[in-house]
Formats: sequence, C-alpha cells, structure tokens
Amino acid sequence: MWLDPELAEIAATLPRTDLTDPVAVREAALAAARAAVAALPADDTVQITDLETGGPRVRVYRPVDADAPAPVVLDFHGGGFVMGSLDSEHRRALDLARRTGFVVISVDYRLAPEHPFPAGLEDCYEALCWTVENATELGVDPARLAVAGGSAGGGLAAAVTLLARDRGGPAIAFQLLICPALDDRMRTRSAASFTDVPAFDSAAAAQMWPLYLPAGLDGVDEPAYAAPARAADLSGLPPAYVLTAEHDPLRDEGNRYALGLLDAGVPVELHHVPGTFHVFDHVAPDAGISRRARAEMAAALVRAL
Repeated sequence: MWLDPELAEIAATLPRTDLTDPVAVREAALAAARAAVAALPADDTVQITDLETGGPRVRVYRPVDADAPAPVVLDFHGGGFVMGSLDSEHRRALDLARRTGFVVISVDYRLAPEHPFPAGLEDCYEALCWTVENATELGVDPARLAVAGGSAGGGLAAAVTLLARDRGGPAIAFQLLICPALDDRMRTRSAASFTDVPAFDSAAAAQMWPLYLPAGLDGVDEPAYAAPARAADLSGLPPAYVLTAEHDPLRDEGNRYALGLLDAGVPVELHHVPGTFHVFDHVAPDAGISRRARAEMAAALVRAL
C-alpha cells in the first residue's frame, strides 16, 4: 500500500478505530477534540458564536469581512454517526470560513446508538430549515446555501439534499461530500479489501452501520435517507463536489454515488486522491496533500456560491 510520504508518517501513529464501546470512544474523542481546540492560537479574522436553535446546537463561524448577506455552508461533522462534536469539527469549519469568506454553521446533531436513524438526519434537516428561517438575523443569503460533511457527515449531507427535495424544503445550491458514508450494504471492492488501513477500515464500517441502523432498514419507508447509495432517483439534486480517498473502505460507494448523480443529470466534480486514507484532510490537516485538498474544496464552494 503506497501512501503519500507525509501521510505515511502520521498513519503509523494513528490508533485503530474500534466502535465496540461507542460511548467510551465518543468520550475519549470529545476530550481530545476539546484539548485540540484549546491549543489553537487565537483568531481575530473569524467571529465564532455558539447558538441554540430550539433543536440542535450550532456553532457559527463568520469572517469579519464577510459580505452581508453572505453565502452559507451548513457543515455536518463525521464520527461514524456515533461520535464527533462541534469541537471535533472546529478546525475544518474554521478553515472553510477563512478560505471562502462565507459563513459556516457547524451542527451538533444527536448521535447513535442512543439516538439512531433518523434522529441525526432530522436534526441536520432542522438546522437547514432554521438557517433559512433566520437568514436575515444570521446575515446569510438562503439562495446561496451549501451542505457539507466528511464521512458520516458527508452521508448526512447527501441525505439532507434528498430530504429537502422530497419534502419540498429549502433549496440547497451545492453539496460537498468528503469520503461520504453512503451504503450500509458494504458490497463494494473497497469495503471488502481495506481490512487494515489507517484511520478507518472495513471492520469499523461494519461496526458503524448497526449502531446507526440497529434494526437494519426494516420498517424504514425511505432507505435512501439512511443510506443515500440506495436512492433510486438522484435527479433534481444540487450540484456536487465529491472527494474520495484511495485506501478507504468507503471509496467505491463515493465514486459510484458521484457517477449516479452524473447519470441523473446533476453536475458533479469528482476528486479521487491517490495515496490517501479516510478523511485524511481532517486526520492529518498539516500535510501538504491535505492543505491542497482543502484549498480545492474551498475553491469549489466559492465557484458554486
């Protein structure tokens, strides 16, 4: 397995993802994320505010020189649907706000297994509706709104676009899907092959889905809202930028989803990055390949909005 040299150094230090005890893993990840946020230098270029919405908590990142109203990006954190937080997503959300000059709203949705599907998805959709309903107070332009997320957050972003389309909800102008978790069936070559890769492997993916979908899809009216790769109709969805990583069990489902969008007439920009692993841009943010990927994703948002 060839990895980008900088990533190879970091990969050797990464613990294996094990969701056997999701609550314990979540608490450890939360503590680490809080410490990482506390260690970041002060930033006076972006105003950061935590808000209550009546539903999920959100953290708003507003560049001090942002337009009014500004384009807005709703950002859903990763973490296998069972962990992750506003703090774990802080660095990515802050970076997006800095690079784009847009307002970024990070969403603290409910987590499995205590709150399985559709709780987290409904929280993300509620945050979408709240943002549009409060656009004037937030100083954002609801006509220039994107959804974004990595891993489970990417799956939720894709699902929110389906939900908004089918419910006749707020219009979404763009979707940014980073190594998205889209397919509970795990029948792809990458899901079968990547049993021992850095950051997140197929064993962790196999643990993740039953925590999010404890009864499988029995009784679920619209399976695509849980696993967007199951969607039979991808037409009418917003343009997309999809990033996939070479050594990632979720690689093939992301590539296939991008092609499915393309077949449905949705404009798509697909970037498959060789020598990388799952959400490498988030796990190894200081590597050159990560910085380039983040710059390209921010540029795609600027072009779209």
